[in-house]
Amino acid sequence: MVQPALTPEEETARTLEEALLSANMPRIVPRPALDSHAPVLDSAADVLVVPVAQGGSSAGDGERATPQPRRGAAEAAARYGVDVTLLAEVHSVTGKPGEILNATAPRQEETLPRRLVFLGVGDEAPPSLRKAGAALAKATLGAGTVRTSVVDGLPEAAQQAFIEGFLLGGYRPPRAGTSPAPQGPAAELELSGGSAAAVSAATATGRAVWLSRNLANMPSNVKNPAWMASQAVRLADAAGLEVRIWDEAELAAAGFGGLLAVGSASQYGSRLVQLTYTPQDPAPDARHVALVGKGITFDTGGISLKPRESMVPMKTDMAGAGVVLSVLNAAAELGVRHRVTGLLALAENAIGGASYRPGDVVSVYGGTTVEIGNTDAEGRMVLADALAYAVGELAPDELIDIATLTGAASMGLGRRHAALYATEPHLVAAFEAAGEASGDRVWHMPLAEVAEEYRFSLDSDVADLSHISSPGSKVSAGSITAALFLREFVGDVPWVHLDIAGPARATADDAEVTKGATGFGTRLLLSYLTA
Repeated sequence: MVQPALTPEEETARTLEEALLSANMPRIVPRPALDSHAPVLDSAADVLVVPVAQGGSSAGDGERATPQPRRGAAEAAARYGVDVTLLAEVHSVTGKPGEILNATAPRQEETLPRRLVFLGVGDEAPPSLRKAGAALAKATLGAGTVRTSVVDGLPEAAQQAFIEGFLLGGYRPPRAGTSPAPQGPAAELELSGGSAAAVSAATATGRAVWLSRNLANMPSNVKNPAWMASQAVRLADAAGLEVRIWDEAELAAAGFGGLLAVGSASQYGSRLVQLTYTPQDPAPDARHVALVGKGITFDTGGISLKPRESMVPMKTDMAGAGVVLSVLNAAAELGVRHRVTGLLALAENAIGGASYRPGDVVSVYGGTTVEIGNTDAEGRMVLADALAYAVGELAPDELIDIATLTGAASMGLGRRHAALYATEPHLVAAFEAAGEASGDRVWHMPLAEVAEEYRFSLDSDVADLSHISSPGSKVSAGSITAALFLREFVGDVPWVHLDIAGPARATADDAEVTKGATGFGTRLLLSYLTA
C-alpha cells in the first residue's frame, strides 16, 4: 500500500525526532598508557592534544604565571618544531583550564597528525578538567579523530570529568531544515591511559545529559504530553523499565485535579507517566527513591499570560521531567543499586475558553483543595498531584522533585546553581557533595527555619491552601513559599526539592554548559544515586 506523503510540518517533526533518537555523541576510545609518546605522535589521528598545566609566577608577584608542560608536550613540541614557551608568551597563555594553543605539522612530516593542540588543564582537578574537555570539544568540532594523553595517570574521577566536559561541550541540538548544519562534534576521542570504567561512566552520563537537552530543546509543536509519554515508552522498552501512563480519563477518575486544571485549555491532553527501575544487584542498604519531574511542554502562563519575552524559552519548561526520564534511562547502565521510581507530570499550560482561572478552587490528588492565585504558577499544581500520589501509593524512602519552578530562584542564584530545599540535614549534605562532584552545583535554601514566618501566607479562606502567597501577606520570597506549598504534599517522607529555573536554561555557551537547554540536574541526580 502506498503511504501518503508527509506534510511539511510532519516532515519537520520526523527530522527532529530522528535527531533526538540519534544522539550523535563522539565515540570515546580508551588506549593503554604509554611509556613512550612516539606512538601518540605517529598515530593516524587528525588532531593531537597535549596538556599544559597552570604554573606559578616565574618572577614574583605581578608577573604572568608560567605554563607547565605535561605528558608528551616536550616531545610534541620537538617533532612539530614549535617553541611552546615563546608561543605561550605571544598569546598570553598560562595553562589555565580551557586555554588553547594551535600548531600545524611541518609539510614534510606526513606521519604526524596535521594539527597539534596544547590544552590548558589548570590544576588538573575535576572542575578544571571538565572545563578543559569542553574547550577541546568546541575547538575540534568536525575534526574527525582527536588523540590525547590528558588523562594519563590521573584518578578516575578526574578522567570522568574531562570526558564529560568533552562530550557536553560538543553538544548540538536537534535540527531541521535545508540549510547546512553547523559542524558537529569530533567523531572520536582516543585517550591514552584512559580507564575503561571512567570512559563507561562518563559516556553513560554524557548520553543522559544529551537526552535531557534534546528533549527540552525539542519545539513544542512536536513535543506535547502524549509525545513525551511515547518517548518514555520507547526508552523504557530499551532500558528494561516498567512503565505506566495515565491519560485524561484515567487522571480524572483517579482525582489528579492539578494536572487536569493546568491542561484544561490545551488541545493536548495531560499525562502522568510512571517509570520503575529495579536493580539486579541491590545495595545492602538499598532505598526506594521516587523522582518527580515537572513536565510543562509549553507554558503561556494561561490567563495570567506571560510577556512575549518570557514565553520564548518556555519549550524548556518540561526540563525537570526530561531529567527524570533521562536518569531512569541511564540507571541500569550506570549500575544504580537503589530502586527508583520516576513520575513525569505532563501538561501544556495554554490559554482559551476552558482555562483554569485565578480564584478557582482545584482538588488535587488525595483531596486537598487549592485556591488558584496565578495560573502562571502551574508547575506546583502538577507537582502537587505527583507528590501526593508518590506518598500515598509508592511508599518511597526518599522523595525528590526537580522543576523549573520559580523566577525568584533564578533571580537569587543566577544561572549556575539550583535552589536546594530538604527536610533532612543528611540529604542537604549528600546533594551538596553530589553537586560538587558532578558540576551541577546547588545552594541550600531555608525551609523549616522560615516555615513559621512564611507559611501563613499560603492560608486560604475558601480552600485548604492557597497556591501562592496572598498579596496582603507581604511575603515575597517566591522560591521559598513555592517550596512550602510543595511541602504540604510530602507528608513525613524525607524530601528534596530542586528548583532549577535558573540553570536549566542558558543564553550562551559556558564551558560544558551549552546555549538553550542545559540538562542541569541529570549529572546531579546520577551522582547522588551512584554515590
